[in-house]
Amino acid sequence: MAVIRARVASRVLGPGDRLPSIRSLAATMKVSPSTVVEAYDRLAAEGLIRARRGSGFFVSATALPPLALAQSEPRRAPAVDPFFVSRQSLDADDTTLMPGCGWLPPDWMPQAALRRALRGLARGDDHVLTNYGSSRGSVALRRLLLARLSGIGIDAPPEQLLLTASGTQAIDLICRLLLRPGDTVMVDDPCYFNFLALLRAHQARIVGVPMTPSGPDITRFEAVLVAEQPRLYITNAALHNPTGATLSQHAAHRLLNVAAAHGLTIVEDDIFADFEPEPSPRLAALDGLARVILIGSFSKTLSASVRCGYIAARVDWIEDLIDLQIATGFGGPGAFATETLARVLAAGFYRKHIEELRSRLARARRITAEKLKRIGITPWLMPRGGFQLWCSLPEGCDCAQVARAALAENVVLAPGNAFSAAQSATGMMRFNVAHCDDPRLMPVLQRAMRS
Repeated sequence: MAVIRARVASRVLGPGDRLPSIRSLAATMKVSPSTVVEAYDRLAAEGLIRARRGSGFFVSATALPPLALAQSEPRRAPAVDPFFVSRQSLDADDTTLMPGCGWLPPDWMPQAALRRALRGLARGDDHVLTNYGSSRGSVALRRLLLARLSGIGIDAPPEQLLLTASGTQAIDLICRLLLRPGDTVMVDDPCYFNFLALLRAHQARIVGVPMTPSGPDITRFEAVLVAEQPRLYITNAALHNPTGATLSQHAAHRLLNVAAAHGLTIVEDDIFADFEPEPSPRLAALDGLARVILIGSFSKTLSASVRCGYIAARVDWIEDLIDLQIATGFGGPGAFATETLARVLAAGFYRKHIEELRSRLARARRITAEKLKRIGITPWLMPRGGFQLWCSLPEGCDCAQVARAALAENVVLAPGNAFSAAQSATGMMRFNVAHCDDPRLMPVLQRAMRS
């Protein structure tokens, strides 16, 4: 297969050309004819070649794009926008350092528990492997989630919980339900960069409110409500992304009172909840899911590959969201994902796994903060938990310039302005402490800051 791919890539073989016969290639490579048959069949399945009955195998007409001068032109520097970190992190290979990514390394995740769950599924009911997901999602996983929500003060009936394909899809469904193009949405500044990307995809008008160590600036929050009349406010209450801030009880009550006075709906992303040493106030719990919608997932603590999210909200909103999910995804998340997560959570292993993560992350936060301080990078605050450090760069450093210089050395950083609707975080950078232990990182950062 590699030999044929190489001949096509180098244009020794072009679209429509006939491949060597099975016998001649087998003789040339000193392999069995059946090996060549297998190779040709796999290449045909890939679409690189095609078979003609009685004539042999030929290179597909679409095997190669036409040559273009643009291919030899230098690539433009990537724009530092809400997609900057996502593009670089998702496409990185094993040689790339990723202190800017938003997930834990594979060896920090419970791989053995996931494999046990998958083996159990393989021996279970056939419908788990083949059927569509039900409209609300797995009963077993929803039951476990309702018990977990009760632990943070949210006593909701099953009718108020919906499983989704991911946390991101949960927000997308809510935006589809509640927003129309041109509606104003309020976010924290800084906020999770994909909030910005998703809202722009929905053609929303985005207004930022400055973030403080105890939550959004309430004075500015109320001023924006009066001036802009936003339809939604999207935030993290627990271990805010990217700052690591925690919403205080006082700020939570003030925020809810102001929101209620102006009829504002709040979307509370609770994805980092399990990293907290003890629960902080939840807007959804204080509000009773009246005007607050809670979302979450397990991509940060269990697996970003086994995707599943959830939405807890008013019954009428859940019913409408079910229809939207059927229309856009034909049912809830697949049973393969939901039953895997349900088995892991029900096994009792999860609590110990989270405790180990908290301990390991506390040590990583301390060590990373010390390393960064030695080269002039200062944490905005020391979070109570989680893997994020929101940091100030040395005076005069531009986050975009530093990120591009690091990318040239195969290091993905998370520049501050990717998180800022107002582009007011030029001197800031987010670091994932779980990805900051490689000895190559600090020298690269020092060179990037001098560039």
